[in-house]
Amino acid sequence: MTSQVSSPAEQADEAVAGEQRKAAGAKDVRRLDRVIIRFAGDSGDGMQLTGDRFTSETASFGNDLSTLPNFPAEIRAPAGTLPGVSSFQLHFADHDILTPGDAPNVLVAMNPAALKANIGDLPRGAEVIVNTDEFTRRAMQKVGYETSPLEDGSLDGYHVHPVPLTTLTVEALKEFDLSRKEAERSKNMFALGLLSWMYHRPTEGTEKFLKSKFAKKPAIAAANITAFRAGWNFGETTEDFAVSYEVAPAATAFPPGVYRNISGNLALSYGLVAASQQADLPLYLGSYPITPASDILHELSKHKNFGVRTFQAEDEIAGIGAALGAAFGGSLAVTTTSGPGVALKSETIGLAVSLELPLLVVDIQRGGPSTGLPTKTEQADLLQAMYGRNGEAPVPVVAPRTPADCFDAALEAARIALTYRTPVFLLSDGYLANGSEPWRIPDIEELPDLRVQFAQGPNHTLDDGSEVFWPYKRDPQTLARPWAIPGTPGLEHRIGGIEKQDGTGNISYDPANHDFMVRTRQAKIDGIDVPDVEVDDPHEARTLVLGWGSTYGPITAAVRRLRRAGESVAQAHLRHLNPFPRNLGAVLERYDKVVIPEMNLGQLATLIRAKYLVDAHSYTQVNGMPFKAEQLAAALKEAIDG
Repeated sequence: MTSQVSSPAEQADEAVAGEQRKAAGAKDVRRLDRVIIRFAGDSGDGMQLTGDRFTSETASFGNDLSTLPNFPAEIRAPAGTLPGVSSFQLHFADHDILTPGDAPNVLVAMNPAALKANIGDLPRGAEVIVNTDEFTRRAMQKVGYETSPLEDGSLDGYHVHPVPLTTLTVEALKEFDLSRKEAERSKNMFALGLLSWMYHRPTEGTEKFLKSKFAKKPAIAAANITAFRAGWNFGETTEDFAVSYEVAPAATAFPPGVYRNISGNLALSYGLVAASQQADLPLYLGSYPITPASDILHELSKHKNFGVRTFQAEDEIAGIGAALGAAFGGSLAVTTTSGPGVALKSETIGLAVSLELPLLVVDIQRGGPSTGLPTKTEQADLLQAMYGRNGEAPVPVVAPRTPADCFDAALEAARIALTYRTPVFLLSDGYLANGSEPWRIPDIEELPDLRVQFAQGPNHTLDDGSEVFWPYKRDPQTLARPWAIPGTPGLEHRIGGIEKQDGTGNISYDPANHDFMVRTRQAKIDGIDVPDVEVDDPHEARTLVLGWGSTYGPITAAVRRLRRAGESVAQAHLRHLNPFPRNLGAVLERYDKVVIPEMNLGQLATLIRAKYLVDAHSYTQVNGMPFKAEQLAAALKEAIDG
C-alpha cells in the first residue's frame, strides 16, 4: 500500500508515538494516503451491503472515494461456485481520486470461491482476510482446489489473516434466540466491524442504519449490531492484527459545500426530479424493469410529493408508449432501459422524432448482444442510439462521465429535449449506475431555468386573414415546433407516424415536402447549442486522448500517471455525442495522434473518422469491466512512442 509522504520531523514524531503506544500496550497505527479494499463472497453473503456500509462511513469521514460493485450475472448461482461470487471494491484516499483502483490492497474472502476468483487481481504483499470456516474439503473441491491454499504455500506472497468468521459470529450471538443458520447470516457484519477497526471508520452510522433497516425485527437488528461490535473488538484484541491504519480526510480535494455519497442511478434520478421542478412540469416515467436501470424506477416511485408519476408497464414498448403519451399531454416524459430494451423501443423513438415531442430515453448500457452480460458494463450502444431506427431519425445523445455527473447530465438532456422538442438519449452504463463517489449538493440557484411556454392560441394567419393554429410552425432559432396541450380550445391538431405537411401538420405524401421535413429535422439536431469541448493540455502535446462516458476516470488517471513520468499528453472528453461540439474538428486538427479508448469495438472512433477524416487510433475493451489506469497508461505510452 502507498504511504503518505511525511517530513523527517513528522516521521520522528510518528516513531516516538509508536514507541509510546507499544509501551502502553496499544497497537501500532500507520498513516496511508489511499487504500483499495475488496469484499468478496457468495451472492448470499451480503457483500454489497457490507461494501455499501463501509462506503457510507468512509464518505461521512470525508475521504474521496470511488466504488465498483460486481454482481453475479445469475439471479442465484449455486452457492460456493465461481459464477456465484459477488464483490464490492472501494478505493478511498486523502486526495482526489478518479477510479475504484486497479488492484486491491486488501481482500476479504468469505469462501474458497471468493478467494480463487479474486486472488489473481492482488499484488504481492497485499493483505488477505479469509473466513477459514468455509474452507472445507467439499467447498474447495467445488472450485478446483486440490489442496488448501491456506496450507500449501500458494499464498506465501501475501499477508494472510485466517479468521474463523462464522464461528466467531455464532459465538458472539449465542445469547440471542437464533438458529445457527440465522446467526451465520451476520458474519458480514462481523467482517465489517473488523475492517472498520482496521481503518478507523466511524461506527455510529452503521448502527443507526441497522436499527432502521430491521426496525420491525428488533432482535435481528440487535444481533447484527452485536456482530458488528464483535468484529471491531476482535480487531482490537487479537494478536493477528498488530497494525491499524489511518487515511485522513481529503480536505483539499473538494470545493466548499455539503457533500453526500451517491451512485450514478441515484444521481440520475435526482437529476430528473430537479429537471421537472426547474421546468415546472410533472415528471412521468414509463418503464419496464431491466438490469441495470431498474433502480431509477425504484427511486422515482418514492417521490410522488414532487409530482412524479411512475408506471411499471407490461413490456418495454408499453413503457415508452405511455411516456410518449405523457409528453403529448405536457409532462416531462422519461423512459428507462438498457440495450435490449432500446431495440424494442426503437419504433416509438422514431414516432417521437416524427411527432417532435420532448422525451428522455435513458439507456444504462450493459454487455451485449441480446441479453448478453446483464450485470456487467459496456459502452456498445452508441451506434444504436445514433442510428438504430428506420429512416432518417436523428436524436441528440448525451453521456455522463462519473456517477455524480449523472445528475448534471440528466438536467442537460432535459434542457435539450424541452428546448428543441425532440427525444434525447442519455447514455449511462452499469459502471456509473452502480458505482458511487462524493457529490456536492447544489444550491437551487445554481440549477438552470427549464421552464417552457406552451402554445396559447393561433400562431398563423391565412391568406384570407383568418387566424389558425399550425402545429408544425417552427421557432426560427431552434426550429422547434409549438407544444400544445391536448384539450386547449382552438389548438386541436393531428398527430401520428405518417409524414406531416410542413406547418399545417396534415398528412402529406408529397416527395418535396418529405425531403424538406427530413432535412429540417436533421437541421434542428445539428443546430442544438452545446458547449465547446474543453482540452486539458498543459504542455502542448502532440497526442490527444479523446473519450466519452464512463472512461473519464480511467483515462484521467492514466494521463496523470504519464505526466508524472514526464510524458506530454493532452486529454478531452465528450459529453455531447450528437451533435458534436462545434470546435471538435479544430481541436482534432491540432494533434498528430488521436487515441480513443472505448468499452466497445471502436464506435466513437468510427464516428470521428467518418465526420472529421481523422486517423483516430482505437483502443478497446469488451470484458464487462472498466479500464484499469495502469493498462491504459501503458497503451497510451505505446501510442505516444509509436
